[in-house]
Amino acid sequence: MQNQNISSIATLLQNRLTTLEHLLKSAQTHFSGSESFLQNRIAADMFPLGTQIAFTCNQPRNFALWCDGEPANNLDPNITSLTQAYGHIDNTRELLLGINVEDAKLAEVTRIDLGQSLYIELSGNAYINEFLIPNFYFHLVTAYDILRMAGVPIGKRDYMMHLVPLIRKE
Repeated sequence: MQNQNISSIATLLQNRLTTLEHLLKSAQTHFSGSESFLQNRIAADMFPLGTQIAFTCNQPRNFALWCDGEPANNLDPNITSLTQAYGHIDNTRELLLGINVEDAKLAEVTRIDLGQSLYIELSGNAYINEFLIPNFYFHLVTAYDILRMAGVPIGKRDYMMHLVPLIRKE
């Protein structure tokens, strides 16, 4: 990322959480009150939509906690209701709004536990560029793909909605 700082990363994550919420609202409208779509998945060995939402939120959530010097604290991945899903998105946004740390944090080395007694140590910049952002987009795109596969009428404009206010006509 060019011109990376804590504030710009928090803003990017906030904007994409708005996209996730928009996609979820589109699905809610499409499925008219049924919440069973939260259990849809692309393949049998992949996590369902509800879990993808939790995993998408975990990245900015843990970024905010990292900024505050707190350990990572992943959300319960078993999302079975829209109330839970929207709650995770809202709570993650609140955490991002509370970030108050200097950009010097980006130079610090951080340890990321991967489970099964595995971990990696990365600088703050590497944590963001090599771990946080790729994981965040992986789960956001997977959520989008599950919804598309389920027939929700969304497209690239919905995924790239953060650019819509910038579109101009000659």
